[in-house]
Amino acid sequence: MPRSIITGVNPLVFKWLRESSGWTIEDVSKKLKTSDDVINSIESGERNPTLTQLKELSKAYKRPLAAFLLSAPKPEKPKPKDFRMLPQKKDVFDKKTILILRKARMLQEISGELSKNIDYETKPSINKAKITDDPKSLADKYRVEFGFTINKQIIFNTPYEVFNFLRDKMEDVNILIFQDSMPIEDARGFALPDETPNVIVLSSKDSIEARIFSLMHEFAHIILGEPAIDFPDFTNPYQNKIESWCNQFSSSFLLSEVMAKSIFKENQENLTDTQTLNKISRKYKVSKGMLLFNMLKYDFISESEYKDVLDRYKPQEPKETDEEDEEDEEKKQSGGIPVDVKCLSMVGNKFVSLVANNYDRNHITYTDALNYLSIKSKNFDKVLAKASK
Repeated sequence: MPRSIITGVNPLVFKWLRESSGWTIEDVSKKLKTSDDVINSIESGERNPTLTQLKELSKAYKRPLAAFLLSAPKPEKPKPKDFRMLPQKKDVFDKKTILILRKARMLQEISGELSKNIDYETKPSINKAKITDDPKSLADKYRVEFGFTINKQIIFNTPYEVFNFLRDKMEDVNILIFQDSMPIEDARGFALPDETPNVIVLSSKDSIEARIFSLMHEFAHIILGEPAIDFPDFTNPYQNKIESWCNQFSSSFLLSEVMAKSIFKENQENLTDTQTLNKISRKYKVSKGMLLFNMLKYDFISESEYKDVLDRYKPQEPKETDEEDEEDEEKKQSGGIPVDVKCLSMVGNKFVSLVANNYDRNHITYTDALNYLSIKSKNFDKVLAKASK
């Protein structure tokens, strides 16, 4: 039986959907088991795609089939500024990163609509900063504002408790924090302060200590009002002024200069021993890499010592996998996590509360609520109960 042909597909829409999803012509031809010439002819309007091909691409792009039937490409918000400093990858992102960015924009828009429905203020209640401001003194002010005292930092049992505490503080000032499985070799986080509510997205694949650093780094982009997608890395000597400022803010927030110097003096005799680094890292819930960088910055160790010790903690290079392998691996990693815990980890208490309030007031349907939270009906009450704790 011949494959059915779709007529009336605008070649500009076909091309836009491919490019906006981060796919090359070679990627598409491989996916559809055809030639580059066939895809080029579809995008030039010389040939129409089959229904089977459109269904396959709809699934691959995570777009509704109806998107291919639009009369013209749909305007989308520009991507955040690329601050990653990755060679040959300026404004070129992994397909999954692009998908997560698109999802974050959708959740940001939904959050805005849900907030309007219940007359909830979406503007972040924070003081904006300028690049000329001192990031260290500003970090000290936010430690006070968030109630992130030294004693509290020490009392937390795990870095996860620190992360959740800081996430709650940001949600209190109308900044939503989302987490998703963004490939950390491509990007570790991004900030979207160009719309309200402001949004920060972090990679759930990152270590929790690195995520805490990235959280405060992206918060710095928020208070600067600078949309950004980046790879927070305080070890990179070629950072521009904005990335350097955000790293200084994050580093100072998590371990102020006074704190750092006091801690390093106390442990000066065996400062770079594995046991010492583990002890300080556990006590203050910061990464060993950040500790070493501060030791170098405040002249407690030499540059050669810094490089030698840092090599112990460099992450292994991620192995290359195809899309099917990646999906299988993610299922293995997330298999033991309860759905309600995973949902709250991904979208946060604030977003769940917005959905719940809108559902309770009949502004959205039960199906809408499930779709917004990406859960099934059997998990709805569990998610709401955990969010209200």
